Amino acid sequence: MKKKIVVLTGAGMSAESGINTFRDSNGLWENHDIMEVASPEGWRKNPALVIDFYNKRRAQLKEVKPNRGHEILAELEKDFDVQIITQNVDNLHEKAGSTKILHLHGELVKVRGEFSENESIYWENDISIGDVNENAEQLRPDIVWFGEAVPAIDEAIPMMKQANIVIIIGTSLQVYPAAGLMHYAKSYVPVYYIDPKPASIYDLPNPLEVLKMSASEGLSKIQNQLQ
Repeated sequence: MKKKIVVLTGAGMSAESGINTFRDSNGLWENHDIMEVASPEGWRKNPALVIDFYNKRRAQLKEVKPNRGHEILAELEKDFDVQIITQNVDNLHEKAGSTKILHLHGELVKVRGEFSENESIYWENDISIGDVNENAEQLRPDIVWFGEAVPAIDEAIPMMKQANIVIIIGTSLQVYPAAGLMHYAKSYVPVYYIDPKPASIYDLPNPLEVLKMSASEGLSKIQNQLQ
């Protein structure tokens, strides 16, 4: 039986690939107020703006490549059972060759009908106003916006409970419920936290190693330790 590594990744995981972290220090995302482009209210107010915003994000996926950190996580599958739980909506873990990936907040390459919460349609190209599903609902990004439920968390919790090793990468640990996932790991399981500007973690009983590094630097170090 291979040891189980559960990895939680956030925006810092993809930063080295050229994908902007979720929000800049001024609270904007790609120069947009987050609530304009990542909330049901923003969608109702201006669906064309929201669609254009995500069309640009989707187009960017065709230009960016996985970084060394993504590649190391895929390489670890040779010796470990690696389960990735990601807050990211990009497909760089998939491109790098990782095989077990749970997207907590949806995926840029998927869409759904406006009112069909359980629908998920693979979609690589632009969405347009007037593109509809079988129920004649306008297509929208299959992304979890602020104020919406995170149904995948119910899958993520049992994964974290089974971990022998936990690695947290590139997340400010500010966005819930994802930020609470590490508390489901058994108390003796070692936790590695990689981030150039790590958040303070106070109430975790687990052995904790904080690496103030980029994703690829931190993962290179952990890969050497584990092997």
